[in-house]
Parts: sequence; structure tokens; C-alpha cells
Amino acid sequence: MDRPRHRFLRRVAPLACCLATCAMPCEGVADSSRIASVGGSLTEILYFLGAEKRIVAIDSTSNYPERAARFPSVGYVRALSAEGLLSLHPTLVLGEHDMGPLEALTAVRRAGVSVVRVAETHSAAGIVAKVRCVASILRLDAESLIARQLAPVVQQLARLREPAPVAKKSVAFLLQLQDGAPIGAGRGTSGHGLLNMAVARNVLADFEGWKPVSAEALARRAPDFIVVTKRGVDLAGGVERLSARHFVRATPAGQSHRLVVVDGMEALGFGPRTLQAALRLARRLQTED
Repeated sequence: MDRPRHRFLRRVAPLACCLATCAMPCEGVADSSRIASVGGSLTEILYFLGAEKRIVAIDSTSNYPERAARFPSVGYVRALSAEGLLSLHPTLVLGEHDMGPLEALTAVRRAGVSVVRVAETHSAAGIVAKVRCVASILRLDAESLIARQLAPVVQQLARLREPAPVAKKSVAFLLQLQDGAPIGAGRGTSGHGLLNMAVARNVLADFEGWKPVSAEALARRAPDFIVVTKRGVDLAGGVERLSARHFVRATPAGQSHRLVVVDGMEALGFGPRTLQAALRLARRLQTED
């Protein structure tokens, strides 16, 4: 998620070695009657599947839908405690790919609780695969729901590239400010994935991950649009104050007032809502000259 919850400057390399070994296949678990949902996209998917009655706990990134806030929180997705999880007596801890730490998950497994980490790919197909994976884990048939609600949006996104791709607008995705510098989405991030879905060219794709970007570097890349999360705008003091920053004013996007504000969890969570977020962004980029 990759999302607003991300602490992007805190690298997750220490967890990288465990992700491959801890990731579980999308197979049904014996008992999914009491789910601790660890990750905003997974909580969204559980509601999408009509399985919210199985939820007994959520994490701090699970802010959609709003009614999910009634469940107790087990804390931040990467900073879980075995004691906190086990105190809620889940039968399944269902987590996003970066759930951790490993020690806490190992202790939960040793207590006899199923722990499943769901893989993530930053694409439209990846979103559908994630929904299917969660449905399989819960032993639910989601195909008709996917066909009705997700497939049409996926098809609309695909049509943006056919029969010939539209001219790609150059875009920079900024998360928020860190010590006065914008944090930009390089390749391999959810921000990069969102721009790719929206048929945009990520001007920051020459580096990997989420990193600070200097005003000079952003000006050199000359984005036609700057996309920024609402949280980033709020932390900067609002759209006008952010637009007045030198690193915005020095770009074609800033000079043309092309600052696009998005809901961070919706755009970067890569749950079902991200499909619509990508489609809206694509239309905005195509229609605004």
C-alpha cells in the first residue's frame, strides 16, 4: 500500500528473505471463521466478497469501508505482535505481502493459527488475482462477482491501449513530503503500477522504490502532470501551498496547474477500488490538455 501506510524510507530488505518462504499458496484453510485482516486491500476484498462477518480484527491501514473501524486493531501491518493477534482468538491471520515481523507470525503459527500472506502484483490482472486468491483461501466462489464488478473495468483499462496505445502523458507520482522533499514513486512501486494502468509514463521510473526527489531532478524530468495523495496535500498545508512549492512550480505540470489529488489507499492499495481509480486517472490525463 505500497500505500499511505508505507514508511517508504524504511527499507524492507530484512524481510525480503522471508517473503518467499512464508508466502502461502491460494488454497483453502481449514477454518476461516475468525479472520484477523492485516492489510487495507484485504479488508476491502473481504467486504467485496461479503465475508465481513468473519472479521474479528483489522490493522491500522484498513480504513475502507468506514464501518470496518468497529473492529479492534492489531496495529501496523509490519509491526504486529503475536500477543496482540492471539488475544483476539483468530482462526486465520490473513495478511498482505509485507506483513510482519516474521518472529510474530512464527509464534502465531506455533499457537495453531493459520497464517497466510497474499502476494501482490501492481496491475489490473494482479488485483483480480488477489481477489481470487482471497476467495480461494475462504473457499468462496467469486467468479460471478468478478465478472459483474471487476471484469468490465479491466476491459475498459485494456481498451485504452487498443487498437493503438494513446499518447502517454508524462507523470510524476508523489506520496508526500519528507523533510521538505517530495517522495516520488520509482519503478516497482504501487505508484508506478497505478500510472502504468492509467497508460501514463512515469518520469521517475529511472530509479527503484520510493525515494526523495530534488526540485532540480523533478524539473529535469518535466512531468506534464503531478499526481499526489490527499494525505500528502494535507501534510503540505493544502493544494495552494503545495502548488507554490518550487519543485512543483519548476515543472510543466505546476506551470499549467495540473496537480491531480488522489485518495492514497484507493489509488495505491491495489484492492478492487484501485481499478476505478486508475480508470478515472486515465480519463483525466487524456481529457485535460
